[in-house]
Amino acid sequence: MNKYEVLIFDWDGTLVDSIGRIVESISAAAASCNLPALDEVAIKGIIGLGLPEAIAVLYPHLTDAGAIEAFRRAYADHYLSLEIEPSALYPGVAQALQQFRDQGYLLAVATGKGRRGLDRVLEGQGWTGFFDVTRCADETASKPDPLMIREILAHCGARPEQAVMIGDSVFDLEMARRAGVDSVAVSYGAQPIEVLQACAPSKLINRFSELGNWLRSAGTAEVVAYVG
Repeated sequence: MNKYEVLIFDWDGTLVDSIGRIVESISAAAASCNLPALDEVAIKGIIGLGLPEAIAVLYPHLTDAGAIEAFRRAYADHYLSLEIEPSALYPGVAQALQQFRDQGYLLAVATGKGRRGLDRVLEGQGWTGFFDVTRCADETASKPDPLMIREILAHCGARPEQAVMIGDSVFDLEMARRAGVDSVAVSYGAQPIEVLQACAPSKLINRFSELGNWLRSAGTAEVVAYVG
């Protein structure tokens, strides 16, 4: 018996090794717009937010709509130039996701990407239609607002206790907490382990392949508790 019915995944830094490209693209956009350079830690700290929210955190003085749009275009152009060869999946992701589908889980994505960006990378991975539902920051509220998860649950007809969010940022974990959903943090993405642990996830994994083992043990523990 599975404890959860719905597995909700962040994209960048959780399924796909794209953090370096995001950092590079933010830096390139800043240079193009004559904005101060920021260090890698600061940039990684906003990964997971929608792009408008990320820009507002990194450059709070940038309030002119035209300047914000110029930054957004510069970021998108640079990122797309890097994505001529799509970012690689982390080891074990493709196999594990297929196993989860075969085991009867509903699979979802909740991402800070825009819809066009997510659809492009899903197509690049051959995953168009693979996930049961996907939600993007430009069609709902940005993380850590829980609206993404609530919309996913509504689509799947699931209750909060039937879902778990898997992500690499505090925004993922806080979104899950606000939605009343359990969370799993991955240590190999954008943010340091100690930052993630402070959010008290249900589990922290160092490799994606560990997720399946944890899901199986969670289901077994639930059965034992019920029988007992």
